[in-house]
This record gives sequence, structure tokens and C-alpha cells, in this order.
Amino acid sequence: MKYLNIFVPFMLSFIISINSCKKINIILLILDDLRPLLSSYGDKNAYTPNIDQLGKEGILFSHSYAQQALCAPSRNSFLTSRRPDTLRLYDFNSYWREVAGNFTTLPQFFKENSYSTMSIGKVFHPGISSNFSDDQPYSWTFPPFHPKTEIYKNSKVCISKGNPFPQSNLVCPVETKLQPGGTLPDIESTYEAIQFLQRTNTSRTPFFLAVGFQKPHIPLKYPKQFKKYHPLKKVILPNQRRKPPNLPLVAWNPWTDLREREDIKELDISFPFGIIKDKQARLIIQSYYAAVSYVDDLIGQILKEVKYLQLDKTTVIGLIGDHGWSLGEHGEWSKYSNFDVATRVPLILKIPGLSDKNIDIDGYKTVHEPVELVDLFPTLVDITGLKSIEPCGNKSKTIKLCTEGKSLLPLMINAFNDRRKKEKRQKFFSYSQYPRPGEYPTMEPNSDKPKLNEIKIMGCSIRTQRFRYTEWCSFHNFSIDWNEIKASELYDHYIDPMENKNLSEDTSYFEIKKELSDKLRLQWNKY
Repeated sequence: MKYLNIFVPFMLSFIISINSCKKINIILLILDDLRPLLSSYGDKNAYTPNIDQLGKEGILFSHSYAQQALCAPSRNSFLTSRRPDTLRLYDFNSYWREVAGNFTTLPQFFKENSYSTMSIGKVFHPGISSNFSDDQPYSWTFPPFHPKTEIYKNSKVCISKGNPFPQSNLVCPVETKLQPGGTLPDIESTYEAIQFLQRTNTSRTPFFLAVGFQKPHIPLKYPKQFKKYHPLKKVILPNQRRKPPNLPLVAWNPWTDLREREDIKELDISFPFGIIKDKQARLIIQSYYAAVSYVDDLIGQILKEVKYLQLDKTTVIGLIGDHGWSLGEHGEWSKYSNFDVATRVPLILKIPGLSDKNIDIDGYKTVHEPVELVDLFPTLVDITGLKSIEPCGNKSKTIKLCTEGKSLLPLMINAFNDRRKKEKRQKFFSYSQYPRPGEYPTMEPNSDKPKLNEIKIMGCSIRTQRFRYTEWCSFHNFSIDWNEIKASELYDHYIDPMENKNLSEDTSYFEIKKELSDKLRLQWNKY
């Protein structure tokens, strides 16, 4: 906190002159199941010009991680700045205010500090995990907006070659005007976001606007014209497309959600280790990229309106994915794991007044230290100049407002002042976790999505700049038994960036493994 007290005023002097004539607004863009397949993150096959421009005007965090690779736990975690263990939420089937505590959310904090708050699209996960109300009346000033056409999410509208009847497929490029309602959910959300900006532009009340896009979440349904940016001949398949031989069975994700799609069912792939053949794998990867390009286009429309209304001078813009998504790496698809491809997400923050300062040669100001989505809440608070949120410490389960993350403001200051190489830096770590009902992948109970009463094992993971280490331990009564380790994983990103070789039993890494194991336990024993 002492470090923040020194640098927050310094940072704010670059950001916005806070006076009666100006307001600090926030727009948070949330993409569902988005891993960093963006040009700004070095992906040469991506077509994301609008997100890339946002990155050039802001700060890009190259190693940001979700706390759990599942929608509801991840969203509730970063929207409360509490980890899944504190929220007692690892699935979709409980509401944290009822089972864990009446914790203050990110939009609620700004609402209680005289902001108008608005939710558009998928922000909180819908259903019981947000009390069937998107956490109303706590979080939002206005009734949350949901697109009318989202009821057609899984409708049989997908055309397969050789099949005259529409299906409910995984791969689903469509003609937008021919869809039910003549549009798609994310297009509706984009229009509503623009309408909101136009309505509030004349108000002196600052706003917090969260826009949640449904894509690239499955089904991969998107306007078919976006395929042109990703021809099949340019689609690159992962080098390792089968289960690595030394991967513990408990770590395996059998992608049960893909198997429910009609085009995947037709492939008759054996459970749990059968692989999707190269031809179909290319189609899936192509459509994932195309769905990202589609959302990038919609984001471009919102950013254009922000500039047209001259809100860019007084608005912080953040962009995140709620978690990543495997695209055939290790023979896996979807999320449901602790691998980097499932937990790593883009995090971009654009702050007014900094877009033209100290731009790197490659066009991006980048923070490389591992950071977490629980860091988002305290960071946005500090950027806007409101009173900083205190760390939870051992009061995590009893105090309404605190953070289990950290403000990223010091890292952002360093990025804009080129101090990272000159100063001795604090070491940062990121933590993720995933539950399992047993040591072997199963359909029933679903080892990808176990219900709370089915969870018997918890995989706890620490990510440093070089290593990812995971321990799979017995779990009961919301408690991890560190004395009963079922399996462990250790990956050295210097030699194995795709995490294909588990070094946990390699004797030359035993000291590193012991050090990371101690850090893992220390983190989980904090709260």
C-alpha cells in the first residue's frame, strides 16, 4: 500500500484532470472463451485490427490468467476480486451471496460511488450463479440488457455439407439476415451499447458500462463473411495433437461439450482419448478465429462511437477474456483444465492521456509479469482515483469489500517509464484451479463440469514467468488435503511453451518443484 500511495498520484497526473467538468468513465469489454489469439499478442494468423489498435493506445498484459477455466466461477471471481475457494463456487449452481458472503462486486462498488452502471449481454453468468437477475439490485443502476435472439443460441440453424437439414453444430457460419430475428445476439448487444453511450453522453454522472460478448463461445456461430480472413490453407494445427504420455489422467479434459454437437457426434470419436481428425480440426480452428474477427468488428463499432462522442478523452477501456480455450493442444478442446491455453487470457487497459506516450517500437506497451483477473477490480479503482481497496488477508470470508488480488498500477507505471529493466522488481505469480470428480475422465459424473457435491479432487496451479506447477489433491468440505496428492505437473516454458512435457518426476527439477509447491500452499493458506 505504501508503494501505491507514492505512485497513484503520479500516475493520475498523466491520466485525467479531475475537476467538475470532467468525469472518468469505464467501459469493460468481456469476451467469452477468448484466449490471446490476437495480432497484438503475436498471433500472425489473427485478424483483429480494432482490438490491436486498442492495445496500441493502452497497456497490454502478456501473461494474464483466469482463476478457473469455467464461465461462472471465473466471472464471479473477477467481478468480486475473490478466488473460487472464497466464493465456494466451482460450477454454475450456487449464488455466492447466499453460500459464501455478501461481497461487493466491481459494478456495485462504482454504483455506490455515484456511477451509473449498466450490464449488456453476458457479464455475470446467467442463471442461479447470479441469482437469475445478473446480481440485481446490487450491481446495476439500470435493468441489465440481454439480446432477444440469445434464445436461439443452440437452435438447428447450421448447415453441413451433404446434409439437407439444419443442425445444432459446433462449426456454424451463417447468413445473418436469415437467422431467427434477422440478427445475432452480439450484434444486438453492440447496438444497445452504442445506444447507451449516446443516451449518457450528455450526463455529468460518470458511468460503468460492461459489455459481454457471447463469442467465441460455442457454438461457433458467426456471419460467414468472416471466414475470408482465415482460409483453411493457412490454419495451423498444434504439433502435439494427442494426449502426452506423461500427462496425469486427472488432468485430462475430454471436451464433453463438443461431443454434444451434432457435427462432432457424427465423427463417432471414442471417449475419452479419441482425437478429432485433421480435416475437422482445421474447420474448428478456422471458425474460432473467424468468430474472434467477428467480435473484433463489433468492438470496432463501439470504439468508433466512443471517439465520435469524444468520450475517449475521459473513459478507461478494458478488454478481457473470461478464460481461454484449447484448440487441439494435447488432443484437448474447450476449457476445463489448468493448462495455459485454458487459463491465459488477454488483458488490455486503455487509459486517457497515455495513448501517445512512450510507445514501444512494436507499437505496444507490454507488462510481462504474470497477473490475474482478480487484479482487475483494485486496478480499475486505483486508475479512477477512488479510495484504494484493502487486501483481504485472513478477513476474506467476513469482510464485504476487499481484494484477493492486487492493483496493477505499479506495473503500468513501470511500463510507461521504462523502469522494469532498471529496478529490482517484485516477483509476481498467478494462481488457477480446476475441480474433478475423480482421477479418471468420465461422462457421468461429468469430469469437465462436476457439480459441487461431486468434487473429490482439486487441481491447484501456480504460474511464474518460467514455470507452471500443478498439484491435484483430495478435496472435501471446501478443504484441500495437501497430504494426499493424486498427481502433479511441472512445465518449463523456456523449453516447452506448449506444456507438452511433464517434468514433475525429473530429478533435475526437484528443487524447483519443492519451491513451487511451498509457494502454492502458502497462497492457499492465506485466506
